[in-house]
Formats: sequence, C-alpha cells, structure tokens
Amino acid sequence: MYQTRFMKQAAAAAAVNLTQQDGGPFGCVIVKDGAVVATGHNRVLADCDPTAHGEVVALRAAGAALGTHDLGGCELYTNAMPCPMCLAAIMWANIRVVYYGNTAADAAAIGFRDAAMYDFIEHHLQGDALTLVQHDRGLTLPVFEAYKKASHQLY
Repeated sequence: MYQTRFMKQAAAAAAVNLTQQDGGPFGCVIVKDGAVVATGHNRVLADCDPTAHGEVVALRAAGAALGTHDLGGCELYTNAMPCPMCLAAIMWANIRVVYYGNTAADAAAIGFRDAAMYDFIEHHLQGDALTLVQHDRGLTLPVFEAYKKASHQLY
C-alpha cells in the first residue's frame, strides 16, 4: 500500500545529485514489510556505468541486504517512471508494485531519452537509435537446448 513517506525518501535520494553530480536526478527506495531495505540514486557518471540508474543501484543493494536475487514481496518507490532497462530489472527481481512520481515526458523535458526508448519499443524495435536483427539462430539455439536439459536454477 502506497505511503508518501517512502516517495519522499526516493525524492531525497534523487536530490543527492543536485550537489554530488553522480548522475541524473533519479532516486529509489525499496521497501519490504513496511521497512526500507535499500535506497539508491543514479551513479552513472560516478561509476562510469551506464546501468547505474537509481533503481538498479537500489536493486543491487536490496539483493545484497536480503541475501537473494528474488525481491518478491518488496515494493519500489522511484521519483520517475523507470526506463525500459530498469523496468526489466525490476521484473527480473520479481517486484510486483512500483510507485513513481515523474513521467517519461518529464524526464525528456530535462534532457533524458526515456521517452525515445519507449517510442522505439512501441514501433517494433526499429529506429535511429538501434536496429535489432536476428541471425544464425541455429548457431545459438544449441546452448539453450543444452541448458534446458541440464539442471539449473532459474531466476
């Protein structure tokens, strides 16, 4: 259930980059059973890591804090709608509820490309930013088939 106090914490995490300049103004809080298990703010510039978005930083911290890759039962609060990469990471973590403040259009208005990424996805994964082309499935499928036959933990 939504609690404003957690969104305030996400906004405060985002505000860190108004002075630290580790990356963009994005912050995140992950909550389980009414308690904060992790926070994160964008660290793309500080870490020289294009994946170090606030949500990904918080997901990594939550996994370490809880000792698991499965964050089912957690809720995520973020000051802006997660980009497609972060949404995918959130889904991989099994988080089912995300509360966000600003929209992708709000992020675009301050120079971030989230809206362009959503547009790219909506238009069948073709565009100026990236083109995805499938080739040689016969060369890559055997590894998947072998993995399926073996006993591996799925995540």
